[in-house]
Amino acid sequence: MEKTKVAVVGMGTVGSGVARLLLDHGDRTARHAGRTLWLEQVVVRNIGKERDADLPVGLISDDLKKITEDSGIKVVAQLIGGLEPARTIMLQLLEAGKDVVTANKALLAEHGPELFDRARELGRTIAFEASVAGGIPIVANIGQCLSANQIQSVRAILNGTSNYILSKMEETGLSFDKCVVDAQEKGYAEADPTMDIDGTDATQKLAILAHLAFGARIHWSDIPRQGIELISQGDILIASQLGYRIRLLAIAQMSDNGLEVHVSPTLVRIGQPLAEVRGPYNAVSVVGDAVGRVFFHGQGAGKMPTASAVVADMIDTAVGRTELTFRNLELWSDQEAAVKMRDPKEVRSRYFTRFKIKDQPGMLSKIAGIFGKNGISISSVIQHEPQSQEDPFVPLVIMTYEATAEAAQNSMQEIETLEPVQSGSLCLRVLDTPKE
Repeated sequence: MEKTKVAVVGMGTVGSGVARLLLDHGDRTARHAGRTLWLEQVVVRNIGKERDADLPVGLISDDLKKITEDSGIKVVAQLIGGLEPARTIMLQLLEAGKDVVTANKALLAEHGPELFDRARELGRTIAFEASVAGGIPIVANIGQCLSANQIQSVRAILNGTSNYILSKMEETGLSFDKCVVDAQEKGYAEADPTMDIDGTDATQKLAILAHLAFGARIHWSDIPRQGIELISQGDILIASQLGYRIRLLAIAQMSDNGLEVHVSPTLVRIGQPLAEVRGPYNAVSVVGDAVGRVFFHGQGAGKMPTASAVVADMIDTAVGRTELTFRNLELWSDQEAAVKMRDPKEVRSRYFTRFKIKDQPGMLSKIAGIFGKNGISISSVIQHEPQSQEDPFVPLVIMTYEATAEAAQNSMQEIETLEPVQSGSLCLRVLDTPKE
């Protein structure tokens, strides 16, 4: 059988999973590729580091030239995280005539145009299924399988760490901080989980999906982003009483005024598929004008799910499918249809707002007056009685009717200036799509 030599740069969690699939399941990849994907070289920064991969003697090196100067190596999985040296290494691989597969969403979100332009100039390809939603084949489905559709909306849970924390809070009644520690102990969260908790990771992935689905060239840092760090056990409980669950949603959807894009913790009606996603899982709901709504669910991170997507891309690249789609899609090029991002201030939604206020006469009237002054109507109010005489603050939850993001933001800022209102108020979007 024909043999295609491949290589891997980076042998961390995902890299070791890729090596296992290539070395232990060569018959499987050969069946799908019509050729053997022969792992010729692995390059790492520290050869002496202990790894969860049983590599043949002589396969591993710390010299990138072992790959760049070997003309027999055709496909390279570049599995280094971060921006540098990942960007430089990818450029070196492309310039050495290699087609590249990557799982690095931060790199594509930050340097996608530069890297894709350079790949096109050199006649090379970049495949990136594993960069978004791990083992869920969402890139191929949006870029190829749904190509007969005009995509109308993408609504997704793109970060398994935040989803695990939120669903753990629901199931156990534990605090946010304790659920973060639990996620770290189980390996679902890094030692520093900031990029998961503050929404950065999901936003970088959404920038990629928005480009694929709509041809939008939006830098991830321009996408409005809100994390889950202020969500309390009380918020989870009250949302449940109202018939909702809180999920960190990444949304890109077309409107008459442009593309609405944002990442934020959102109340999703119980019974909707996105509300039922639990644990360290991802899910993507896509609406196309021809196909209607389709739903993808699976493990969005982890060693083997992500390795599965990487090796699938390596197979597609080796047999030539990536070359066809890469050339025709013209990703991150100047040729795609111009889609403008809608002014975030104009995006409309219902809102769940939570305050801690001193139990004083007239406070509810003052807060309602501020909402009314900003054109926001109140749908419902929940106010609990004081839990103790020592704590003068009580939680107040107000659900609003639809309003612009600007009106909601202005209202929250003004309400927080009131002396009887404790800092740390919360304002969450509400997604009221009918059950699917």
